[in-house]
Amino acid sequence: MGPGPQVGQGADGGMGFLISMGPFILMFLIMYFLLIRPQQKRQRAHQEMLNALKNGDRVVTGGGLIGTVAGMKTDIVTLKIADNVRVEVQRSAITKVLNEEAKETKE
Repeated sequence: MGPGPQVGQGADGGMGFLISMGPFILMFLIMYFLLIRPQQKRQRAHQEMLNALKNGDRVVTGGGLIGTVAGMKTDIVTLKIADNVRVEVQRSAITKVLNEEAKETKE
């Protein structure tokens, strides 16, 4: 005689699926808190920095140019990098405001 039918086999199959998916869910949560969430915080802080730009701020661009904000449009910032030398860059190309660093080191 062979083995008889198992009672409740369907319920165990569903629970087994959840248990086998547990490590994947745990890995996703770890990735979220270690990678995705900090990146979102950095993006939010960068956007706030760009929104707070004003004429006269010394800034650094992604290409390494250091200049003073001489004018702003919606997405374009005009930087004065030397006497009689002005460059237009996209607002998103600005990576750092140097004025804030100078204030923090003095305090």
